[in-house]
Amino acid sequence: MPGRTQLLSETERPRNENCLLKGHDISKNGFLPDDEPLKRLPSPYYAPWEFILDDLPSLIKKRTIRRVVDLTPVLSTGKLHTEGEWRRAYVVLSFLAHAYIWGGERASEVLPPQISVPYLQVSEHFDLPPVATYAALNLWNFACSGSDPRDLDSVHSLHTFSGTEDESWFFSVSVAMEAEGAYIIPIMVRALEAVEHRDYSAITKSLDEMAICIGRLGKLLGRMDEKCDPMVFYHQIRPFLAGSKNMGAAGLPNGVLYEDEHGVLDWKQLRGGSNGQSSLIQFFDIVLGIEHKSPGCLAPATSTSSSGTGESTSFHEEVRSYMPAPHRKFLRRISDMGSLKELASEHATSEEHIRLKRSFQAATKALGDFRNRHMQIVTRYIVVPSRKQVRVPTVNLATASLPSGQGAVGELTGTGGTALIPFLKQTRDETYVTGLIVSGV
Repeated sequence: MPGRTQLLSETERPRNENCLLKGHDISKNGFLPDDEPLKRLPSPYYAPWEFILDDLPSLIKKRTIRRVVDLTPVLSTGKLHTEGEWRRAYVVLSFLAHAYIWGGERASEVLPPQISVPYLQVSEHFDLPPVATYAALNLWNFACSGSDPRDLDSVHSLHTFSGTEDESWFFSVSVAMEAEGAYIIPIMVRALEAVEHRDYSAITKSLDEMAICIGRLGKLLGRMDEKCDPMVFYHQIRPFLAGSKNMGAAGLPNGVLYEDEHGVLDWKQLRGGSNGQSSLIQFFDIVLGIEHKSPGCLAPATSTSSSGTGESTSFHEEVRSYMPAPHRKFLRRISDMGSLKELASEHATSEEHIRLKRSFQAATKALGDFRNRHMQIVTRYIVVPSRKQVRVPTVNLATASLPSGQGAVGELTGTGGTALIPFLKQTRDETYVTGLIVSGV
């Protein structure tokens, strides 16, 4: 048998990899941008937005956010020039929108034109929905006091709703995880390319490294409780992350009404910010061939939103539309390359192939363990706080999940609009099952 086949020649590898990754806005920091996000929009024209954002936690606490926004002029997006400025505008308007919707005693079903008009335009620029996505809250909303965003202690969020260190830490954990996982992306791309050559040794090494990488992500996730208190998260942070889909109990039975620049009104039901929108985690699923079937709905889809996707679409497929367009195109490109599951599922004819199967199982188990750890975090930060009676005069995602009747807790809803615990359990189990179906080891 000939010697080990090279995945790509030394002259081709940097060029081809760079083309695939850079062509889809994947940087040295993975799905995070190459450079830190802008801290302010440079044009003084946008000072009204920036001034509100500077004082956002105070305005929310005083419940004056809506009054201040209503007195603000409708600003044009015509003075946004660079992609960094457009990203900044998307972040700013996402925070203003969610603060407006959830920043009163009752949720606001109407988003005023001061926010909705430019928000719709900025969202159209990125082909993203006008809602606080994972990109708005995490990927484009961080700063690093050092040179390495993998160092969680050096990362902080540019903006929060609550003004607490707890919220900054909550967002920063995801940022550090994205940066930590960046190096594995090109490694697994080469592993997929190696399937054609049946380079078992190279693929095995890649899978072993992937398992190690996922373990590191789990350790970062495990640091959540260092600076984020569960009760602060549940009552002060989580309500503002909610979208408008499946949020009837929280005060948005029809979603939110948006007005565009022509005065046209449109009800939208959109999922809120969720780690399910992380392209990195979906990348792992695609490479390993893990299929998720859950629609993530609380009930059969009856949405009046123009953005509805139908009952047959799984949650994981649907939320790709909430990722930056280059990233979801990258995931589609990776999907077209196949997965490592097919090779791992074949009957083993050599010791190398058996080792590959074992490494595949170890990688899927690592991802399943990661999801199990995430469920433990959810239990501590959402399930347990939901069972503690806290009397507050507001209606939002937190108060809608408070105990009632005989102390039974109703179906908890995720910020993305999912039936939270059943969805997470199914996603975890689907991950474990993928490794178990590989036989012959």
